[in-house]
Formats: sequence, C-alpha cells, structure tokens
Amino acid sequence: MKLSTRDAVGYFKRPDPDRTGLLIYGSDAMRVALRRQEVIAALIGPNGDDEMRLTRIPAGELRKDKAMLLDAIKAQGFFPGPRVAFVEDATDVVTPIITAALEDWAPGDAQVVVTAGALKASSKLRKLFEGHKNAYATGIYDDPPSRGEIEDQLKAAGVAQVSNDAMTDLVALSRELGPGDLRQVIEKLGLYKLNDDSPASSEDVAAVAPTSTEAALDDVLNIVAEGKSGEIGPVMQRLNSQGVQPVALCIGATRHFRALYTAASDPGGAAQGIARMRPPIFGPRRDRMLRQAQGWGARKLETALGILTDTDLQLRSAEQRAPAMALVERALIRLAMLGRMR
Repeated sequence: MKLSTRDAVGYFKRPDPDRTGLLIYGSDAMRVALRRQEVIAALIGPNGDDEMRLTRIPAGELRKDKAMLLDAIKAQGFFPGPRVAFVEDATDVVTPIITAALEDWAPGDAQVVVTAGALKASSKLRKLFEGHKNAYATGIYDDPPSRGEIEDQLKAAGVAQVSNDAMTDLVALSRELGPGDLRQVIEKLGLYKLNDDSPASSEDVAAVAPTSTEAALDDVLNIVAEGKSGEIGPVMQRLNSQGVQPVALCIGATRHFRALYTAASDPGGAAQGIARMRPPIFGPRRDRMLRQAQGWGARKLETALGILTDTDLQLRSAEQRAPAMALVERALIRLAMLGRMR
C-alpha cells in the first residue's frame, strides 16, 4: 500500500508492529537513513539493536545468499520482543528474493524494512510494496522539515522551550542545511542548554549554528558600516598579515553592503528584509546588520555599492599600478565617512 508523505511522518513515530514490511525510498540517502532509523527505533525500542533483535542485510550480500532474508524473518532470538530484518540499498535486482520472503511471512515474524534510492513508478520493488495488502511503501523527498518536525527533534534533544525568534532561525536554517546537519545543530543546542531551563534564544541558535567561512572579515565590515573610520587601519593590517586578498576583501564588502541595501529597500521594512536573507542571519549579527541597514538607508547604500564597484574595477584593471590593499583601505575609509554623514 502507498503511504502518503503526510501520513508517513506520523507512521514513522508510531509504526504498526503487525505489518509485514515497509519500503522507504528516495534520492537523498541521508533523509532516507534518518527515517529508517526513526521507524526501526520505534518498532524495536532503544535496546533492540543491543538485544540482537535487528538484522542488517546489505542488498549486495542478499544477492549472494538468497536465504538470508527469510532466515532473518523466521529466526527467534534470545531476547523477547519485536524484531526487524533490515535490507539496505535495495534495487529491483533483489525484488524476487524480497517477494518470496514476504510471501512466507507470518504473524510473529520479523518485520521487513527495506531502503532504496530513487525508484520510478515502474520499479518492480516499489510495485511489490505498493501492491502488498499488509506492507507500505513511502517516498522521501527533498522537502525541508516542517515546523512540527523541528519541534519533535528539539524535544528529542531535550530542548523543552524555544523562543519565537529562535524557532524562526531554526526554520530558516532548515532551508539551508541538509537533514543530518540540521539534526547535529539541534543536538548541539540540546547540549548547549543542558541544565538550563530558560527558553532557547536566537543567540543560543547562533552559538551552535555552522560558522561562516568569511567570519574573519566581519570585524572590518562592521567597523566600516558603523562609521568607525579610525579603527580600519589596524584591522586591515591584521587581515593583510593573515593573507586576506584585496579582491576577496572587496567582494566581501560588496556582499555585506548589498545585503544591507536589500534589507533597507524591502517594502516591508529592514527587519522583514533581514528575515528573508539566504543564507539566514542569526542572533546578534542579525540585530547588528538591522541597525546598520536602518542607519544607512537605501540611498546611501546605493552610493556605497557604487564606490565598491569602482574599486573592484580598479583592482581588476590591467593598468592598475597602485598597491591593491591601499586601494581597498581607501575605499573602506570613504564608506565609513559616508556612513557618518546625515
């Protein structure tokens, strides 16, 4: 039988122990694996693997030994409780073997859980489970998790309370990260909030979220955007000693000011513009950029982008003879002075 995407979410949490089997397929191996882990844990409990009530069978080995699956279904272990025979990375090649095992299945036998990659509607394996009267087949697609699914993961990680801003950040983050990376972030959040009963805040999410690879540029970009021209020189010297290239610095500044311009020119206001940013901006950095966008305004930010564009063209010009880092520093000082003008 087909199991719809909507119904599958609830079924993974509370699977029917009397079913013959379940096929989970999809192009994203991580999403399929996470769902498979969830449903197997719900079937056999947290100690099922340790109690040897789970038998793992790679599809490649099943092709060599066709009796493996049926033996796993019928075998009675030392520990009581429900059992699962898990076939991993199945393809249509092993469909006849799985078909024979399902036909011999009887109540009390181990439930068969099969995972596969993307399967067409014409797939023999998919048709087997969709046409079976006591088994399910469900596809896992690349859709980001819903708010409810994120809340479930938070509860599992021990995070009982989450502020509205933090939940908004997590939902935005789920659009950018894969399911495995998102789960790691939520698990880190659970550890970060260990023995802390206060609601998780946006700052907490920012503390455990993946760090930007361009974080080293943030200091100088914030100094410029906040009009602190006197602090630019020392920071530029540090960046230069770290090997930051002038062109990379100019590109980073252009990206930062373009983001501010996007926020400042949003019809719904700068706050709404910041919230729409992709990749999402979190916690204190979001608040800081919001203040910068509101302080500059769209018109001055247009002028700033013009200065940065001209500097970028100069850096790339074949006739350029002046030191590249000096050109960028001069442009940043001009921007800082512009930002202080009212």
